[in-house]
Amino acid sequence: MHERGAKEFLRFLRSIDRAVKKPRDVHLIVDNYATHKTPAVKAWLEKHPRFKLHFTPTSASWLNMVERFFAEITSKRIRRGSYSCVDDLEAAIYDYLLQHNAKPKPFTWTKTAHNILAREQRALNKLDNIRGNR
Repeated sequence: MHERGAKEFLRFLRSIDRAVKKPRDVHLIVDNYATHKTPAVKAWLEKHPRFKLHFTPTSASWLNMVERFFAEITSKRIRRGSYSCVDDLEAAIYDYLLQHNAKPKPFTWTKTAHNILAREQRALNKLDNIRGNR
């Protein structure tokens, strides 16, 4: 399963490599899924040093703001719609983006980075204890 996903991820990386002009660096925020860490992906990344992967903390999908934004688009615009084709769906998404960007509201963190990292460290320590790593 991971190898199949890794092949798809490599296709994705290659398409980005073709689309983004060199020498521009490419920063990708990805989850900790194993397909992003296979030997084939690591080898490709070593040959393409302009690609920088930034991993979200394990089990921290709440931190993935892109995922959160897509959830917002889904709940506020897409879910109750009826789309006869992909073009209609894309039009609805672009319409939402235009409206959203006309009156943007910045995301405000309610916790400091220190609080978030401390909480993550406590969770990692507990996980290590459960696994017997300590």
